[in-house]
Amino acid sequence: MTFINKLARDEAGATAIEYGLIAALIAVAAITAMGALGGTLTNTFETVQEDMQAPLDAS
Repeated sequence: MTFINKLARDEAGATAIEYGLIAALIAVAAITAMGALGGTLTNTFETVQEDMQAPLDAS
């Protein structure tokens, strides 16, 4: 019976789960931000490429 009481009072597992949930939330936020930034960078590089290619095509 003491084992069950110790197990019921042990909060180490709950703390680990909380840290895991926080890490997962941070990972989702980072992936979302990087996805948005990646799209913006792609558009920027495509614009620069088009602007640099135009003078070469004209000559």
